[in-house]
Amino acid sequence: MTMTPEEATRFAANLDRLVGAVEEVLLGKNRVIRLAFTALLSDGHLLLEDVPGTGKTSLARAMAQSVDGGSNRVQFTPDLLPGDITGVSVYDQRSGVFEFHPGPVFANIVLADEINRASPKTQSALLEVMEEGQVTVDGQTHPVGRPFMVIATQNPVEQAGTYRLPEAQLDRFLMRTSIGYPDHASTIRILEGTDQRAHDQRIEARLRAEEIVEMTALARTVYVDPTIHDYVSRLVDATRTAKEVRLGVSVRGALALVRTAKTHAAGRGRHYVVPDDVKALAEPVLAHRLILDPEAEFDGVTASNLIAQVLIETPPPSARQAG
Repeated sequence: MTMTPEEATRFAANLDRLVGAVEEVLLGKNRVIRLAFTALLSDGHLLLEDVPGTGKTSLARAMAQSVDGGSNRVQFTPDLLPGDITGVSVYDQRSGVFEFHPGPVFANIVLADEINRASPKTQSALLEVMEEGQVTVDGQTHPVGRPFMVIATQNPVEQAGTYRLPEAQLDRFLMRTSIGYPDHASTIRILEGTDQRAHDQRIEARLRAEEIVEMTALARTVYVDPTIHDYVSRLVDATRTAKEVRLGVSVRGALALVRTAKTHAAGRGRHYVVPDDVKALAEPVLAHRLILDPEAEFDGVTASNLIAQVLIETPPPSARQAG
């Protein structure tokens, strides 16, 4: 079943309500907020590469409040253990059985702060729950519920004492972006509200968690023309053959681009994907999946620049073809 124009209109209106609610807390960051909700409604996870103090925790908390869900924040440190994230089984002497005590990953929005400061073993504890929405402890499987989203952060400046995320884990993140510093006007508005601490700010829920699950399912029904699939395929092929790249975009990356393009189209009130949807999301969806040649990196080439170049060199289908 394909999404109808009426359903696309309702989808866009609901997304605008969610974005507007979070903008009350994270001022002047419409694009980042929209990207974050696109990841959520595409059943994916978000990696934020940003310096401290840009509002990452506020984003996660406000998103959870807007969908009437729960949020947890985990500060990743070198001594953090996998059980500190997923939960542990504790023996109850009165009942004589082991009882599972859920960890902070059991929430709708989980902020994994400075994920690269934890050991690879602890980082890998997130892989199962990110991929399958469940954790396995002592042979027992525990679903975390839906909607579920991990917002992980890492500081691109301070790399001392960190563990670089392996490519397999980076590939699990649907998107990578950054919040960045607010513009001048937004900074003034923030300073004017210094009498209110960030964690005291609350926003009213705009939708229920169940409605987010329904929107996620609805986004999958957006129509994608075969020419769009061809366009995405040519884009990822171009990343694999570029001389500056040691490892190009995986098939998972291509699927992620199509999935997010569907959500992006619905968020714009369309029940079909156009090439501009793919272009708008190519950099946040694909750039972190590239491994550049060391010589290219030394010459100043970045993954984002390379994706921009690939978009220029790969012609999109015409409007008549894509329609």
